[in-house]
Amino acid sequence: MTTGRLTLFDSPLFLGFDEIEKTFDRMRKSGGEGYPPYNIEQIGDYGYQITLAVAGFSMDDLDVEIENNQLTVRGKQGEDDEERIFLHRGIAARQFQRSFILADGIEVRGAAMDNGLLHIGLERVVPESKAKKIKIQAPTSGKQQASISSIPQAIDVEEEADKSKKPKK
Repeated sequence: MTTGRLTLFDSPLFLGFDEIEKTFDRMRKSGGEGYPPYNIEQIGDYGYQITLAVAGFSMDDLDVEIENNQLTVRGKQGEDDEERIFLHRGIAARQFQRSFILADGIEVRGAAMDNGLLHIGLERVVPESKAKKIKIQAPTSGKQQASISSIPQAIDVEEEADKSKKPKK
């Protein structure tokens, strides 16, 4: 049964790319965020820096965390001083959440505040090559190898249904 939804990795040749598709969905959903404004810079060959304009927020008002390759920055200011009377309020004092999806191999190196800007340092860690030869074994007397027999085999649905209809002795 098909769902009717065309996906990016619809080909049977893309095995195990479900997580990438979920990542694209998360990126699409978080793309409409406009506050706070930010920059993303490349620093050298393997470094990146995300800078968010967080004027009015202190370090205690901000939270930076990473989970499942998603970097999330949250800001929540304390309660306003009720004695203050604003004639005009143009500086945003609202809470926010800004998320960034990080590729595999991107690590957060740290965060720092400077003049109302939050800088988050990132670095691409280049993994070592993990190439591996797979030995092809010859069948032994027509039977499957023990290591291959652990691979799930196809089940004949009609045959299984017939077995369940037969009375037990």
